[in-house]
Amino acid sequence: MPARRFTHVAVFCLLFAGVCLLSGCTDATTSASPAISEDRAAAAPRSSALPSDDELRAKLDRAIELTRRRQMSPQVNNAWQIVHGILAYGYDLQINDNGKLAPALEWLLQGGELRGWAFAPAEKGLKDIEEPGSKSGEGHDDQWLGYLAQCGVLPDTSLVARGQTFRVQDLITQAQWDVREGMEATWTLMAFSAYLPSDAQWTARDGSQWSIERLLELECRQDLNTSSCGGTHRLYGIASAVNRRLDEGGELSGVWKTADEKIHEAIESAREFQQPDGGFSINYFQRSSTSPELGLRLNTTGHVLEFLTLALTDEELRQPWMTRAAVYLCDLLEHTDQQPIECGGLYHAAHGLILYRLRRFRGDD
Repeated sequence: MPARRFTHVAVFCLLFAGVCLLSGCTDATTSASPAISEDRAAAAPRSSALPSDDELRAKLDRAIELTRRRQMSPQVNNAWQIVHGILAYGYDLQINDNGKLAPALEWLLQGGELRGWAFAPAEKGLKDIEEPGSKSGEGHDDQWLGYLAQCGVLPDTSLVARGQTFRVQDLITQAQWDVREGMEATWTLMAFSAYLPSDAQWTARDGSQWSIERLLELECRQDLNTSSCGGTHRLYGIASAVNRRLDEGGELSGVWKTADEKIHEAIESAREFQQPDGGFSINYFQRSSTSPELGLRLNTTGHVLEFLTLALTDEELRQPWMTRAAVYLCDLLEHTDQQPIECGGLYHAAHGLILYRLRRFRGDD
């Protein structure tokens, strides 16, 4: 059986344990930004020497804290931005609501009104309302549910929508009912891999039998190169499912084997196309490439590292090439600390570093 990687059970435990690492606030803002080039911000150091464990831990903590201090407001920012911050920092993310600090995730779950955070009662529970391409609301099927799962939000957690109190389980049940052939199942797979056993089966709206395995097969058939963010989200969902399967002691045969092979191919491509400075290719898993635009490099390296933190074994995670990537990403976050950065790339990078830090040094604090 392949070596076990990083399961959603471990994600939940480490996120809750890691909250104590993330404290404090300032008045920095986070927003969409123009391109930031090396002419406008210092280039990341190119030293080939790797830091000691103590130096790496301190560097990670500094970058994670700097990013957490970028404060958002429901009066200025939208759901797409704030939910990405919640993805990274979970229950610890604070927002400035008319001058008063509030825990963003609890504020939303308790009925806080935010542009793009929209739900409606549906046949089997509660449906999240998509706004593809808006960059303010949910852009993909079950995206909010997938990110709630990543934050360790439990199924029985209350969620207030349109003045009614539901539970996250109502989102899960409705999502099971709504699955269909041809859908983008990336975030659905993320959520179900956290909330359902890997052998779960159910009947959907189309009257056919669905399962985690069928969703996984649907995702494995898709072209990574034409997928969102170079296929990193799709790979994250696939890795989530495979890790859950391994956690439950299941064998990787059939579509599970295909999925595992897809993961390993992506890992090898990320490593092959890694740049001399430690960053990953701006063309993700297609070819080796870079750019003078720091925001683009932050976005692509952050997304790839986030996937790798879920896909690699503990031993693989400690390899020098991953250390170089983590150091590079920390340096980018530090060098752009005073710059407005697009929220998706920023918080996926922070999320990747948080997971990397918690895995690399769990039990050492």
